Amino acid sequence: MRAVVFERFGGPAGVRTVPDPAPAPHGVVVRVEATGLCRSDWHGWQGHDPDIVLPHVPGHELAGVVQEAGADVRGWRAGDRVTVPFVCACGSCAACAAGDQQVCARQTQPGFTHWGSFAEYVALDHADVNLVAVPEEMAFTTAAALGCRFATAFRAVVRQGRLAPGEWVAVHGCGGVGLSAVMIAAAAGARVVAVDVAPGALGLARRFGAAACVDAGAVDDVADAVREVTGGGAHLSLDALGSAATCAASVGGLRRRGRHVQVGLLPTDPVVPMGRVLAWELELIGSHGMAAHAYPPMLELVRGGAVRPDALVTSVIPLARAGGALAAMGAPGAGAGVTVIEPFAG
Repeated sequence: MRAVVFERFGGPAGVRTVPDPAPAPHGVVVRVEATGLCRSDWHGWQGHDPDIVLPHVPGHELAGVVQEAGADVRGWRAGDRVTVPFVCACGSCAACAAGDQQVCARQTQPGFTHWGSFAEYVALDHADVNLVAVPEEMAFTTAAALGCRFATAFRAVVRQGRLAPGEWVAVHGCGGVGLSAVMIAAAAGARVVAVDVAPGALGLARRFGAAACVDAGAVDDVADAVREVTGGGAHLSLDALGSAATCAASVGGLRRRGRHVQVGLLPTDPVVPMGRVLAWELELIGSHGMAAHAYPPMLELVRGGAVRPDALVTSVIPLARAGGALAAMGAPGAGAGVTVIEPFAG
């Protein structure tokens, strides 16, 4: 099969012919019809993830068709249209037994713990626990955006963030995760303030329902600007980018008893103003994807048109362009909207 491979962190990522994957007894091999290009892929390419062993094929946000199922798989067969959370849970640890597959103790992640979906085919573990059926009417490019960014944002806003209608929500970083969060929060009746340095990203945030925007590159203090716009601070704030600056601004822009949700992957642990956290009784919450069993409410909103993940897709590219697009993810302001790769196109 053809796949995007890199042999050193930060080095060239180009298309090569590599062996086809085989399914584990509990797993499947999926023919990848579409796969998203995510900032987490860029972090992995940079060497920020300890699970990656070189040479490596990135990609974790995918949709496609089951090509082959392992002998122990009961719920899926060749030809089924599927997507999958980026966390593939084991289904048998204590976290999985509690329904918390997104923090499975023995999780695997395509594109991190093993070769991923920037390829024509990808192997996925524990299919009966992790696969999600893609409705016939849903395009694969739309479904590919669900498994990481949209599902992650949905859980971060609705479950972890406990959003209530009428609340102010600040979203720091308007890439794929951030724009998904803007769309979901606005659809839930929140007033959203979007924060980014890129005019294009802020323009998309307005299109998807942001009531106000803050250009982080044009203000002296982002947290002050958010507090001014929201009349005292956000009730809920998300760091959807993952940097020391966005994390600090997200916490600093909260009102008393506000809730900060960390969504973006942080390369290093940031300094957090714990004095403010204590005195104002702020909540600091992590959010790590969403389990397959939690997808139905999100899919119902998509089917009903309340949210439009397809509108987040701003670029569709062939596999040959994936390496260059991956490298470009590190540029300031890069990543507005969602870029989707179609491995069999072109």
